[in-house]
Amino acid sequence: MKTARNKMKKTTSVLMSLMLVAGLSGNAMAAPATPAANAVTSETRQPAPAATDATPAPVMQSSQTEAPVIPTDLSVLGMYHHADVVVKTVMIGLLLASVVTWALLFSKGSEVFTAKRRMRREFDALSSVRTLDEAAEQAESFAASSTSAQMIRDAQNELELSAGSTDNNGIKERTSFRLERRVGAAGRHMGRGNGILATIGAISPFVGLFGTVWGIMNSFIGIAQTQTTNLAVVAPGIAEALLATAVGLVAAIPAVVIYNIFARTITSYRHQVGDVAAQIILLQGRDLDLAASEGDAPRGQTGQLRVG
Repeated sequence: MKTARNKMKKTTSVLMSLMLVAGLSGNAMAAPATPAANAVTSETRQPAPAATDATPAPVMQSSQTEAPVIPTDLSVLGMYHHADVVVKTVMIGLLLASVVTWALLFSKGSEVFTAKRRMRREFDALSSVRTLDEAAEQAESFAASSTSAQMIRDAQNELELSAGSTDNNGIKERTSFRLERRVGAAGRHMGRGNGILATIGAISPFVGLFGTVWGIMNSFIGIAQTQTTNLAVVAPGIAEALLATAVGLVAAIPAVVIYNIFARTITSYRHQVGDVAAQIILLQGRDLDLAASEGDAPRGQTGQLRVG
């Protein structure tokens, strides 16, 4: 037993000595490698600063080329110049519509108000006469294109065409029909151009809204391309798009107001023409009734009335 224990102790001591010798030799072998490794790592690390110094330059150049250009002129004219082609086309069309609106205001306005004054003057002249012949004499002082003079000629023409007829009611009805047609024609003539105002007032806001939608769509596309949410970059494009809606309202609001003014004025003018037509029918009916009463009266009775 003791011999076995002694052998185990000797074996253990031998192994520990071998391990100690191996550890010392390993440290000795690793120690010279450390300066070489440091030299290699230092040599590999020396070009690193140059690479890091050269890398930022291309990055800065790419950021400069991809940065969006922010318009500096944010006035109305400047926003128009920076707007998209479609938005520019919409704004130009709306401005032309606004020019048409104001041109109709001055041209049609002067025509309507002049016609109203002339019709009022002619009605005052016809209200003081008693027969259709006297009305025809008054109509000689009217303008050649006067609606009142044309209606007086229509009434006289109907009397000439109905010569020999004893149906006075039929003559009055035919005259009324002809004068109604004349009143309708005068109203249609005076209402020319009013439909254009209605169209401009109705569609201009929607045309401007189309330009706004198109401009905002382009702004969002620019946001996606630049990958930025900076409001200073996005705001100019949105402002240019909203300018189209503003131009649409500028074209639509005056058109609607002018249309309403003309609609009331033309309705009043048509009523004046209707009053003149009623006065002419009244004069024609009076002449027919006087002619009928003179034709139906007996000669003796007429003579007695004249003698008495």
